[in-house]
Amino acid sequence: MTAEPTGRGVLRVEWRPGGDRLLGVCHCGAERRADGPVEVWEWLLAHPDGHRPATGGEPGE
Repeated sequence: MTAEPTGRGVLRVEWRPGGDRLLGVCHCGAERRADGPVEVWEWLLAHPDGHRPATGGEPGE
């Protein structure tokens, strides 16, 4: 059994089989799709500059 990391400060990068884009998920709930890992990690680590909590129509979707 693997526990899902939770709590403040958790950053996540997801890849779906069959796809070639990555999804970055910030601890604040903001999400962004990117073509490569560098782009997604730069966006995640720039918090809070460059993104806000998810409210629909996030950049990069």
